[in-house]
Amino acid sequence: MSADRTDRESRAWITGAGGLIGSCLAAPAAERAPRFAVSGLTRPELDLTDFSAVERRFRADSPRLVIHCAALSKSPDCQAHPALARKINIDATAHLAALARDIDFIFLSSDLVFDGRKGYYAEFDPVNPLSVYGETKVAAEQIVLRNPRHLVLRTSLNSGATPAGSTAYNEQMRQSWRLGKIVRLFHDEFRCPIPAVVTARAVWELAARGASGLYHLAGAERLSRVQIGQLLAVRHPELAARIESCSLREHTAAPRPADTSLNCAKIQPLLSFPLPGLTQWLRDHPEEVF
Repeated sequence: MSADRTDRESRAWITGAGGLIGSCLAAPAAERAPRFAVSGLTRPELDLTDFSAVERRFRADSPRLVIHCAALSKSPDCQAHPALARKINIDATAHLAALARDIDFIFLSSDLVFDGRKGYYAEFDPVNPLSVYGETKVAAEQIVLRNPRHLVLRTSLNSGATPAGSTAYNEQMRQSWRLGKIVRLFHDEFRCPIPAVVTARAVWELAARGASGLYHLAGAERLSRVQIGQLLAVRHPELAARIESCSLREHTAAPRPADTSLNCAKIQPLLSFPLPGLTQWLRDHPEEVF
């Protein structure tokens, strides 16, 4: 980044600051503190589908960076409300990217742009989403990448502590076990989970570099849903967790890709640290929320 974009008066917008990744990005962090005054935007504060209000706020704040995390991100919600999903995930993204045409813009996308038949996907692999959510992410990616200075990051399952305390997948599993429920998890659905604090650290490093283009940002370990649940159960023996292993073939709702593990070789040289596997990260960070 040039000097005028690294002084302390530069402002960064973080949309979706009420969510998991957005809240980690908006939290005090040494990676960004010397560079940006951060504005964490939540949905009650600024409705991103109110384009006039967004433009007024953008002109008033004059941010030098926008990190766009906000989305309708639960796949069942997107399947049930496809028009709303497109308005939030595509139209609002397109509007923000247009406002940010002359500044850095980072868009958080998803491994669910792939159909899961192959696994270990690289950035050059063709997308083929199975869900409305995945479709909206593909469309938004294409819009963002029309600007050569903008950045798209595809990530996977993120874990951690949300402001609400109830929306991250690890929080939902813990809550089910507290209620004495058996959690059914697929043994044949694979992701590359990553702690949200690691995602946030990587995003700030990429922002500092002025990175652009398309990159995969996920954990270094391919795990099934059952394996992820087992790691969470070991982390919280007080919950007496019960897990029932089941097959994705039994799933009757909206289609789910079997293996959306990501190849992150392209992004790794841009980072000052190795992307961790979840097992090792949990071992090395016993104090962190999971």
